[in-house]
Amino acid sequence: MDRRTYLKSSLAMGGALLVPTGIVALVGCSGTASSPELAGFNGSIMGTGYSVRLGKGSFANDSSNQSADTSELALAVHAVLQDVDTHMSTWRAESELSQLNDSVDADWQPITPATSHVISQALNTSKASKGAFDVTIGPLVDLWGFGAGADNTGGRKPAGQAIQQQLAQVGHEAIEINTTTQSIRKHNHAARLDLSGIAKGHAVDRVAELLDSKGLTNYLVEVGGELKARGRKPDGSLWKVAIERPIAGRREAFRALQLQDKAIATSGDYRNFFADGGQRYSHSIDPRTGQPVTHDLASVSVVAESTMTADALSTALMVMGPDDAMSFATQHQVAAHLILKSGSSLKEVYSPTFETLLG
Repeated sequence: MDRRTYLKSSLAMGGALLVPTGIVALVGCSGTASSPELAGFNGSIMGTGYSVRLGKGSFANDSSNQSADTSELALAVHAVLQDVDTHMSTWRAESELSQLNDSVDADWQPITPATSHVISQALNTSKASKGAFDVTIGPLVDLWGFGAGADNTGGRKPAGQAIQQQLAQVGHEAIEINTTTQSIRKHNHAARLDLSGIAKGHAVDRVAELLDSKGLTNYLVEVGGELKARGRKPDGSLWKVAIERPIAGRREAFRALQLQDKAIATSGDYRNFFADGGQRYSHSIDPRTGQPVTHDLASVSVVAESTMTADALSTALMVMGPDDAMSFATQHQVAAHLILKSGSSLKEVYSPTFETLLG
């Protein structure tokens, strides 16, 4: 069953909407898949899936009007997501980000306001996390076989010398951005930016802005597992989501919580990895060492006002490891939920700010 078919079947059964990376959106209610209260749609973009669910009072009760309104909205949402992909994907050679990465120009270069906004946020997170999140991680992502420019498609650990060579190209200090003039400068022409740890969150926020502009006040938006909830579900209750149990090959809820006017994003090491010589290598790479993380942290979920913020912070905390992540979350009042591997079992810990969301 492909992902879109699964999403539709899940809704029809009033069950859980399982999304790719760490979050389960529990969208079931008393209605049926054809009920006006359950208006929504799914799609694919940026190598992943997305979904929009509309809550109570989204459209008029007339079913024909609702169908037309939903179709029109679906086209508008897809256009927004295509715009994000066109500008920020490293998998598209013609994207704005790819052209910036290929440029060896040391002078200021103009960029679009949206790309400027995302890179600026990425740099802020890079600085705040002291490099645990680094927007210039691109060379390492490619070297380990997880990026668009990867030549390591066989799932092999790179040689130590190659890791050190690419690590020398990583460092957010080499990037300077001016959000007033919407321009960027690379002090290291070999620096390659990778927005995969923040762009999906930005995409969710962009869709939410579109829905807001159309007067919609009750919805749940998901792009590749990052979610934003506003208002309430069709039955008047709060949107309910669940953090996924971090087990490869299986999807089930680990911890449920209700969201209203909040976003949640998860980073984990259990979906995208390869094994070489009996060792497991995760796509969660530490920009400070050039190596995939090896600590006991299996996943990190962050709740924030902005999905982009939640996305970047969950990536940073995942790299930090359990102790440093919890210290950072507590100090900066980040609502963070951590799942740790403890032998054959799992253990959860969460920050004081996250605890207030549990009710």
